[in-house]
Amino acid sequence: MQRQPDTPHPLNRRTLIAGGLAGLALPAAARADRPVVVASKVDGEGILLGHVFVMVLARLGVPVTARLQLGPTRIVRTALTAGEIDAYPEYTGNAAFFSGTDADPVWRRADTAYAAATAFDARNGLTWLKPAPANNTWQIAVQGALARAEHLATMADFAGAVRRGLIELAASAEFVESPAALPSFERAYDFVMPRERIVMLPGGDTAVTLRAAAQGISGVNAGMVYGTDGAIAALDVAVMSDPAGAQIVYEPAPLFRTAILDRYPQIAPALDRIVSGLDLPTLRRLNAQVAVEGDTPEAVARRYLGSLAP
Repeated sequence: MQRQPDTPHPLNRRTLIAGGLAGLALPAAARADRPVVVASKVDGEGILLGHVFVMVLARLGVPVTARLQLGPTRIVRTALTAGEIDAYPEYTGNAAFFSGTDADPVWRRADTAYAAATAFDARNGLTWLKPAPANNTWQIAVQGALARAEHLATMADFAGAVRRGLIELAASAEFVESPAALPSFERAYDFVMPRERIVMLPGGDTAVTLRAAAQGISGVNAGMVYGTDGAIAALDVAVMSDPAGAQIVYEPAPLFRTAILDRYPQIAPALDRIVSGLDLPTLRRLNAQVAVEGDTPEAVARRYLGSLAP
């Protein structure tokens, strides 16, 4: 899921990848009367949510066109601020990096992160609609059998298990080395994960780290994950909660050009109702239908919307 500034199974979540906008420009006259353009990043969750937004707008009778899988965060964000697209799914925590305030503790609570994102982008002519109550931040999942035997449920419990020499962790180099990831957990919960007990993977594919933790591959019994990963629902793992708020909160939300919401006031209440129902279990389940069961994001989005009460 792209919660990071660049890719949700974000490989470089906190680094904006440079990219050109060649081919995005539209003549100013055409922009005035074109359909609402909904885009997304290239990650599975972003594409899924993009389809949901497109379908909701179409059902409202709003003229809409899709430009899903447009690119990484920098390209999509720049297209939005330039008025070449009108909306896309974004994560509240990414506003910490857009605003250069990622060290501020406001980003580590869902309510204050949303308020800060809203305030920051209001000056940019952008409006954040209500976010889904599902935090797609960096987390650590522990093999189910170990978590049950040792009563591991929180990162404080995990820290105790590390001190007892029980944990073998699978993670990307970015997770291990980025001050915002594992080192942030270590500071918040007063532990040090021995580097010789970490299986370092070159990429950031959490499907691999999750499977390693669940199946004990190479002795691993814990792995980095993102909170809404679909594979969580399909594997016997326990995701450690973060009561100390070591991580920035990344809740997905519709981000719109304010002018579009002024033009079509029916959009905000409709999307608020739909997105507020995408809690953590629901979003994991929908992501699993794509990532684990192989369904298409469009089909999953259509089925989900069809299951809701009118």
